[in-house]
Amino acid sequence: MSVQVFSQERLMQVLLMPQVSEKATYIVEKNNQIIFRVAQDATKAEIRSAVELMWKEQKIEVTGVQVANVKGKEKRFGRFMGRRANWKKAYVSIKAGQEINFSEIAKVEGK
Repeated sequence: MSVQVFSQERLMQVLLMPQVSEKATYIVEKNNQIIFRVAQDATKAEIRSAVELMWKEQKIEVTGVQVANVKGKEKRFGRFMGRRANWKKAYVSIKAGQEINFSEIAKVEGK
């Protein structure tokens, strides 16, 4: 397997936000996976590198990445029909026994 090198600026734009829901917390507890909303053009290798870069102080190791494209819902705005944008989410599996601490990112961004 060849090692790909991505620019640090690109990796900082790949992860948009963690997905917080009941299903997401259940998956974290059961499968040790974290769900992220990611850029539409992000690849699995970029997502893996971005997660490891963001939490390199905690030495997070990604064991797998699964990606799903979510279709935008059709919504009604008064008498007009509209459509929400499509988006992409990634299920990131981390090594057993490890845990991502989101408060560390908040401290770095606050500086």
